[in-house]
Formats: sequence, C-alpha cells, structure tokens
Amino acid sequence: MERSSQQGHLIVDLKGTELSSADRDFLVHEGIAGVLLFTRNYSSREQLQALVQDIRQLRPDLLIMVDHEGGRVQRFKDGFVRLPAAGQLSRYYLQDPQGALKLARDVGWLMASELRAVGIDLSLAPVLDLDLGKTDVVGDRAFGSEPEQVIQMTSAWIEGVREAGMACVLKHFPGHGSVDADSHLLLPEDHRPFDEIAARDMVPFKELIQQGADAVIPAHIVFTEVDSRPAGFSRVWLQDILRDQLGFEGIVISDCLTMEGAASVGSFSNRVEQALSAGCDLLILSSRTGAIEALSNLPRLSQREVDISTLRASNAVGYEDLIASERYFSCKDRIDYLRERYN
Repeated sequence: MERSSQQGHLIVDLKGTELSSADRDFLVHEGIAGVLLFTRNYSSREQLQALVQDIRQLRPDLLIMVDHEGGRVQRFKDGFVRLPAAGQLSRYYLQDPQGALKLARDVGWLMASELRAVGIDLSLAPVLDLDLGKTDVVGDRAFGSEPEQVIQMTSAWIEGVREAGMACVLKHFPGHGSVDADSHLLLPEDHRPFDEIAARDMVPFKELIQQGADAVIPAHIVFTEVDSRPAGFSRVWLQDILRDQLGFEGIVISDCLTMEGAASVGSFSNRVEQALSAGCDLLILSSRTGAIEALSNLPRLSQREVDISTLRASNAVGYEDLIASERYFSCKDRIDYLRERYN
C-alpha cells in the first residue's frame, strides 16, 4: 500500500504474533495512527516486546494500545500479573473504602507499569459505566453502582496509572449500564430523558473530565430522547454535550467500528466518515478489509489533524527493575488476596 500524506485517524489490528510482510505494507499508510493489540497477538512477554519493537522500527509515531482493564478483559495473562476485576475492587470498597482506594491506585500503577515495560503506550481503561445489574457486558467491569463510589475508585486508579507514565481513557460515554443489549451484538436503545442520564450515568464522566481526562470512548448506544444516532456518531453527544457542556478538551476515540452497534451507519467508509464528522478523533477498526476500504477514502473524509502526543506514554521502567521493586511485590500480594477473597 502506498504512503499517504493524510493525517492518521485509524487504530487497526494485527493478525498474529509477529509482523508479516502484508502487515508491514499496511502499517506504513499514514492514515493509520495506531495499533490495537489482542490476545491473538500474544504468546509471551518476550514475544510481545519484540513485536512492539518491530512496530516502533517501522513506524515510531504509531500509538500502541490494548484493552487491559483486569478481570475478564485482560488480553495478556501468562507473564503478567492477573489483575482483579473492577467489580472485585468495588466489593472490597464496601468493606474497607480506604484500603480499596489504596489498592485501586496500586492496581492502576501495576497495570500501566507492566505495559510500559514492554513498550505499550495505552490501556483503553477505565470503565466509568455503572453496574446496574442490567447487562453482563458491564457487570464486574464497573467500579460500582453509585456515581460517587465510581468517581473515587477510578480517580485513585487513574492516579496510579499516571504515576507509571500512562494516560487514561474513559469509557463508554455517556454510560452503558442502563441498557440490556450488548453493543457488540446489537444496537442498544436507551429511552430515558437527558436529565435522568445526566443526573446519574454522566456524573462520573463529568467529574473525571474536570480532573483532566486524556481521552473518552463513546458508546454505540442510541439515546432516543437526545438524538437518533448512536452516541459515537452523534454531534449532539460529542460536540454539544461532551465538548461544549462538559468542557472536554482531550481525544475522542471511537469504540470499535466492527461492532454491531456501529453497523446501522452502513459501510466501513461510512462509519469512519460519520464518526469523524461527529467529532471522533481516532477510530478503532479491527478489520483489515474494512480498514483498507476506509483508508482508500480517508483523504476525502477528513483533513483535520489531531494532536495525539498526550496519549504517548512516558517514564517506562524496565521489567527487571519493576519486578525488583517493593511496590510491585506488595501490590501483587494484595491482588492475590483480593482475588481469593472476592472471586
């Protein structure tokens, strides 16, 4: 694929544990801004570090990211500490709030430190959705059912993440906890009025944005009383509410455009075009065919440049130094205890 002068917007995926010749040809397209890694890209910590180095040699400017929340959403397991689910930390909070806040901070630091040690920039976390018992897609990925608890826990978690030199990504704006359907499989609809959403689901987002959130991922959900379009394709949500009302100044990253919740918008090129038009800055598209289709149309879709420097990680500590630190062992021991107690 020929190089393009277009500012990059797409976050793309890879098929295996090393770069193929097709991957190398694909990744040089300047419409690509980053790579999202999955479990299929991982066999060992050493292999992962080599893959990241190969990507860096090919394109030093690319963001490299992963979904690494903990619990059931942790792409790299063997060779990494098995992180607790947010829901386990939430249950601990109900017994010992101060102990849970300290551990949440250390879990955030450990998660980010391990990823930084292999060269990864960003984990797409934390989840700010409320666990209202309506959908398993949120469930134990949430830090609680009450906005104030979620604010306290995620604030502590983010503090630890930033101590390790990593940015934070709030998801799924304005909240995924009040719908039954899984947006990976369907397009959910939320029929509540805006005032009800703002008074509950949006409260953690508002507070964390005021604290200086780096990035936000909007939900593939239609909030029918606000706009007819899914939030990630809606100027009402992304411009009028997120930017203007809440004052968010960071990066908007789409949820994956291969999800069924995005399919109502049409072809992959249409999804990219409409997400960009609505206000998304970076677009996750984990389909090689879809990404090639979108890249062929990208020059006509957007001339907007995006400063993604705030999402690049810093202050990496080597793995050997990390595992030799007292904080690492203390945190690991407390995580093991938490996982046993609240499993």
